[in-house]
Amino acid sequence: MIIAPVAGLALAVTVALGPALDPDPLLMSDVQKSAAVRPLVQHATECIARAVAADKRYRGEANDLGDLILESMPKCIEPVRAMVDGYDRYFGDGSGEAFFMGPYLELLPSAINTLAKRLRANR
Repeated sequence: MIIAPVAGLALAVTVALGPALDPDPLLMSDVQKSAAVRPLVQHATECIARAVAADKRYRGEANDLGDLILESMPKCIEPVRAMVDGYDRYFGDGSGEAFFMGPYLELLPSAINTLAKRLRANR
Protein backbone atom coordinates (compact mmCIF):
# COMPACT_ATOMS: atom_id res chain seq x y z
CA MET A 1 0.00 0.00 0.00
CA ILE A 2 2.88 2.36 0.61
CA ILE A 3 4.37 1.72 -2.85
CA ALA A 4 1.81 3.85 -4.74
CA PRO A 5 2.31 6.99 -2.62
CA VAL A 6 6.10 6.59 -2.78
CA ALA A 7 5.97 6.15 -6.54
CA GLY A 8 3.76 9.22 -6.84
CA LEU A 9 6.14 11.25 -4.70
CA ALA A 10 9.13 10.08 -6.76
CA LEU A 11 7.36 11.13 -9.96
CA ALA A 12 6.47 14.54 -8.50
CA VAL A 13 10.07 15.15 -7.39
CA THR A 14 11.42 14.09 -10.79
CA VAL A 15 9.04 16.43 -12.60
CA ALA A 16 9.82 19.31 -10.23
CA LEU A 17 13.58 18.85 -10.51
CA GLY A 18 13.62 17.99 -14.21
CA PRO A 19 14.69 21.43 -15.43
CA ALA A 20 17.20 21.75 -12.61
CA LEU A 21 18.80 18.44 -13.57
CA ASP A 22 19.05 19.38 -17.26
CA PRO A 23 22.53 20.81 -17.84
CA ASP A 24 22.94 24.28 -19.29
CA PRO A 25 24.22 23.92 -22.87
CA LEU A 26 26.22 27.13 -22.46
CA LEU A 27 28.30 25.43 -19.78
CA MET A 28 28.87 22.24 -21.75
CA SER A 29 31.82 21.40 -23.96
CA ASP A 30 31.26 20.32 -27.56
CA VAL A 31 32.12 16.76 -26.53
CA GLN A 32 29.42 16.85 -23.84
CA LYS A 33 26.89 18.31 -26.28
CA SER A 34 27.71 15.62 -28.83
CA ALA A 35 27.27 12.96 -26.16
CA ALA A 36 23.90 14.47 -25.22
CA VAL A 37 22.53 14.30 -28.78
CA ARG A 38 24.07 10.91 -29.67
CA PRO A 39 21.10 8.89 -28.31
CA LEU A 40 18.70 11.09 -30.30
CA VAL A 41 20.66 10.48 -33.52
CA GLN A 42 20.84 6.77 -32.79
CA HIS A 43 17.11 6.53 -32.09
CA ALA A 44 16.17 8.33 -35.33
CA THR A 45 18.59 6.25 -37.39
CA GLU A 46 17.39 2.97 -35.87
CA CYS A 47 13.78 3.90 -36.58
CA ILE A 48 14.57 4.55 -40.23
CA ALA A 49 16.62 1.34 -40.45
CA ARG A 50 13.75 -0.73 -39.02
CA ALA A 51 11.34 0.75 -41.56
CA VAL A 52 13.75 0.11 -44.44
CA ALA A 53 14.54 -3.44 -43.30
CA ALA A 54 10.83 -4.22 -43.11
CA ASP A 55 10.23 -3.05 -46.67
CA LYS A 56 10.15 -5.93 -49.16
CA ARG A 57 11.81 -3.75 -51.80
CA TYR A 58 15.03 -3.45 -49.77
CA ARG A 59 17.72 -5.52 -51.46
CA GLY A 60 20.66 -4.81 -49.15
CA GLU A 61 22.30 -2.25 -51.39
CA ALA A 62 23.15 1.33 -50.52
CA ASN A 63 22.20 2.61 -53.97
CA ASP A 64 18.51 1.61 -53.67
CA LEU A 65 17.85 3.37 -50.38
CA GLY A 66 16.78 6.89 -51.37
CA ASP A 67 13.08 6.18 -51.87
CA LEU A 68 12.93 3.75 -48.95
CA ILE A 69 14.47 6.29 -46.59
CA LEU A 70 12.15 9.02 -47.83
CA GLU A 71 9.10 6.78 -47.40
CA SER A 72 10.17 5.88 -43.84
CA MET A 73 10.15 9.50 -42.68
CA PRO A 74 6.44 9.73 -41.79
CA LYS A 75 6.86 6.66 -39.55
CA CYS A 76 9.95 8.14 -37.92
CA ILE A 77 9.00 11.81 -37.76
CA GLU A 78 8.95 11.91 -33.95
CA PRO A 79 12.51 10.63 -33.39
CA VAL A 80 13.80 12.73 -36.31
CA ARG A 81 12.12 15.84 -34.89
CA ALA A 82 13.56 15.04 -31.44
CA MET A 83 17.03 14.80 -32.98
CA VAL A 84 16.67 18.15 -34.77
CA ASP A 85 15.25 19.78 -31.62
CA GLY A 86 18.08 18.31 -29.54
CA TYR A 87 20.69 19.80 -31.84
CA ASP A 88 18.91 23.16 -31.67
CA ARG A 89 18.89 22.98 -27.87
CA TYR A 90 22.52 22.06 -27.43
CA PHE A 91 24.18 23.74 -30.42
CA GLY A 92 21.86 26.68 -31.10
CA ASP A 93 18.82 27.48 -33.20
CA GLY A 94 19.07 26.22 -36.76
CA SER A 95 21.85 23.75 -36.03
CA GLY A 96 19.43 20.81 -36.03
CA GLU A 97 18.23 21.50 -39.55
CA ALA A 98 21.80 22.14 -40.71
CA PHE A 99 22.93 18.82 -39.18
CA PHE A 100 19.97 16.94 -40.66
CA MET A 101 20.31 18.41 -44.15
CA GLY A 102 24.10 18.09 -44.18
CA PRO A 103 26.15 15.46 -42.38
CA TYR A 104 23.22 13.32 -41.28
CA LEU A 105 21.68 12.84 -44.73
CA GLU A 106 25.12 12.43 -46.28
CA LEU A 107 25.98 9.48 -44.03
CA LEU A 108 22.46 8.11 -43.61
CA PRO A 109 22.36 5.66 -46.56
CA SER A 110 25.52 3.91 -45.43
CA ALA A 111 24.37 3.74 -41.82
CA ILE A 112 20.89 2.54 -42.82
CA ASN A 113 22.30 -0.12 -45.11
CA THR A 114 24.53 -1.47 -42.33
CA LEU A 115 21.75 -1.46 -39.72
CA ALA A 116 19.07 -2.82 -42.05
CA LYS A 117 21.30 -5.74 -43.09
CA ARG A 118 21.92 -6.53 -39.43
CA LEU A 119 18.19 -6.34 -38.65
CA ARG A 120 17.32 -8.66 -41.53
CA ALA A 121 20.04 -11.13 -40.52
CA ASN A 122 18.64 -11.28 -36.96
CA ARG A 123 15.12 -12.21 -38.10
